[in-house]
Amino acid sequence: MNYQILKHIVEKELQRFDTISEEDWSYKPQPEKWSKKEILGHLCDSALTNIRRFVITQYKENENIVYDQDFWVKAQNYQNIPTAEVISFWKVLNLQIVHTVENIPDEALTRICDTTKVKPQLFTLEFIINDYIDHMNYHLKAI
Repeated sequence: MNYQILKHIVEKELQRFDTISEEDWSYKPQPEKWSKKEILGHLCDSALTNIRRFVITQYKENENIVYDQDFWVKAQNYQNIPTAEVISFWKVLNLQIVHTVENIPDEALTRICDTTKVKPQLFTLEFIINDYIDHMNYHLKAI
């Protein structure tokens, strides 16, 4: 299932992260744009939110679990955290997601979660898991 894909992504990206200089991690193309480090921090925030979705949706359907990505990145101040700590946080969170997803029973994959801020949009847990991986891949390309 998808947890194997996610584990492979984590292992591959950790090797690639070692090739990125500290200057590149911290560089902001514009004041309002995220640095590579902030993008990785955003992926940590996404992981935190999705761990909640992956667990809660198994016992409580239609729960509204959202977050304001810009606020989270700013509030957690990833730009001023040592890069190694942000990388470590991302690694640990995603390995936890691997363990969590690995243990989701097949019958729970059809359960529903609301991931939107305004008008409810309901998605199956299976869709949210796949979307999480797609979202991560999208942002990893910017790093």
